[in-house]
Amino acid sequence: MVVGAGGAGLYAALTAALEGARVVLVAATPLAQTASYWAQGGLAAALAADDSPDIHRQDTETAGRGAVRRSAANVLVREAPHAVDDLQRLGVRFDADRRGRLALSLEGGHSRRRVAHAGGSATGRRVVRQLSAVVAEDPRITVLEPARAAAAWTVDGRCVGVVLEDGRAIHARASILATGGAAALWSRTTNPPGSLGIGMLLAHDAGAALADLEFVQFHPTAVTGIPGREGFLVTEAIRGEGATLHDARGERFVEELAPRDEVSRAVHQTMREQGVTHVDLDMREVDMAKFPNVVDALRESGLDPATTRIPVAPASHYVMGGVVADLDGATTVPGLYAVGESSCTGLHGANRLASNSLSECFVWGRRAALAGLTETEVPAASLPAPPAAAPIQKPSRATQEALWTYAGIERTREGLEHLLTDPHPLARLVARCALLREETRGSHRRSDFPETDPALDGRHAVVRGEHEPVSEPWI
Repeated sequence: MVVGAGGAGLYAALTAALEGARVVLVAATPLAQTASYWAQGGLAAALAADDSPDIHRQDTETAGRGAVRRSAANVLVREAPHAVDDLQRLGVRFDADRRGRLALSLEGGHSRRRVAHAGGSATGRRVVRQLSAVVAEDPRITVLEPARAAAAWTVDGRCVGVVLEDGRAIHARASILATGGAAALWSRTTNPPGSLGIGMLLAHDAGAALADLEFVQFHPTAVTGIPGREGFLVTEAIRGEGATLHDARGERFVEELAPRDEVSRAVHQTMREQGVTHVDLDMREVDMAKFPNVVDALRESGLDPATTRIPVAPASHYVMGGVVADLDGATTVPGLYAVGESSCTGLHGANRLASNSLSECFVWGRRAALAGLTETEVPAASLPAPPAAAPIQKPSRATQEALWTYAGIERTREGLEHLLTDPHPLARLVARCALLREETRGSHRRSDFPETDPALDGRHAVVRGEHEPVSEPWI
């Protein structure tokens, strides 16, 4: 069983089906309308002649600020090129030059051109549409849409399936959570409204460990002040093609292709010092034909990027933390797997390297599907009745505003302690992890602990049940 029909879920379902398994795919929205659909970045993979998996790993570790789990990074950089090849086999057409060679882009934090795109900044749309079409035609995959998972079905500590919001219980040899991230818990976000960490809470309620919830990446170039386009993401690849950031005086103030945590922090600080609500992104020298969906969206809102600078400000974009998962996506609950943004393998450390996330979806989607096929099946006849479906808890607007205020780009002990009383359980878990990390590292900035503590290199805030988080080393 696969819960979630974004890139990770679709690929996991296809991988299992190709191995001969029968698969149930649970989709909260109709196929091809998931968060992955909106992904403008591409797939990071060492495909160029001047690149290598080792260089890709080094860039990943540099961006992750001493918190990347090296074993996870090694898996990604070794297997990402295969994922690109396999997606092409499944019919995904990546952008290529006139000779048919992949047109690789440069993005922030990368020292080489290694990001494969499809349709310029429409990669997520192209990939998800194609995989959705292949899934829909596969007789071994049953798609339930729209449907939502409400609880893991566990027996004696093992996950044997999932209970849906409407009360249906699906028994499965292995259950894979590919439910996406939690960035929409913050009031200003680039994410669709459904990115609320639902899979994280489902796993937590089933007894699975969560980790690194304090590491929340804020994307520096989200459109602001434009009705209907608030939070619209202007992809980092545009800065890779020469777009620049300017303050209220019209001056450049940051190295645009530095890792995202640096750029977001510089934008935030500049806005605060100058008393403004945005900085300006100048993409007038960029080839507009390379980014048709971004250009069209901006023009529809009344902004022509060919002649006008675009007002941008940081927005919550990606939660590096999630359900603790090993190198095959297995969680701490047997029979339950987590992949993609709902998981936490330690790959991203304290700051995700641009476009590693889509690659992660396909690398771990495949690994989890193959590992799940090795699970021992528990006969349905021997199982007790499944639990009742609990209503999915959604955050109030007050919770979203509180997370933005107290767990935004800068945090303090007082603000985080305020979040401990929030009614939403994931908001409280974010605060607990952030309070444990008394330092500034990557996307986690504590103004009361402004320095990075070397003693916390390679350590992760892990929370189990209602116990206080503990700092654990991962290798």
